Amino acid sequence: MSYVRPKKSLGQHFLKDLNIAQKIVDAIEGLPQKTVLEIGPGTGVLTSLLLKKEDIDLYAIETDSEAYEYIQATYPSMGEKLILRNVLKFDFKEIFHHPMTIIGNFPYNIGSQILFKVLENRDMVLDVVCMLQKEVAERISASHGNKTYGILSVLLQAFYDIDYLFTVGPNVFDPPPKVNSAVIHLKRNKRKKLDCSEELFFRIVKLGFNQRRKTLRNSLKSILLNLPTDNEIFGKRPEQLNVEEFIYLTNLIDSEIK
Repeated sequence: MSYVRPKKSLGQHFLKDLNIAQKIVDAIEGLPQKTVLEIGPGTGVLTSLLLKKEDIDLYAIETDSEAYEYIQATYPSMGEKLILRNVLKFDFKEIFHHPMTIIGNFPYNIGSQILFKVLENRDMVLDVVCMLQKEVAERISASHGNKTYGILSVLLQAFYDIDYLFTVGPNVFDPPPKVNSAVIHLKRNKRKKLDCSEELFFRIVKLGFNQRRKTLRNSLKSILLNLPTDNEIFGKRPEQLNVEEFIYLTNLIDSEIK
């Protein structure tokens, strides 16, 4: 098989520019994890460069059987380290037992979902270098007080330091997407766990941003019920709070509930 058809249903835009591919691969240079998982190798542009790196143990996961067969035929040395599975339904612990790095040109339609998956596996996934829609990349790396700051920004920034590396135009893909893309690096921070109820923290962040124009006093009504809300934090909107303030808010509500 010499060609893989990009499938709209899978959100595929195959990278074809080797210079951009090299910049993405260079971004994992010097990371301590030897195990590297490429998500969605597609036509193997990143794979070909990753295979040249002798200091890593490369795996790749692909949901498209046509792309899987192409990679299998083109890079037979991958062997059983090429996995035909949907990454969102794949249990990392089935295969991986060591800290790892994830790399990839993520399909546009599931980029955010892959990052939620990373969050679930944050004790194992220590670095992620990925290409996403520019808008999603900006949202994730935005700081509080910014209009693009949202649920994914808070949840990921609680556990990862995020670097926006560079912007990528549409012309380096087949087919070219209608929007710009960007490459970001997520690096696991020192926080082992949140200093609050994690479940309540996630709930508060999601509820707050679901009605982001309202103050927290109003958007969190279903949790607060008749709890006192005279603390000034309840007069703020969710995008005004950084991770530490969301932790403080969670503990405040938790102590009142109890």
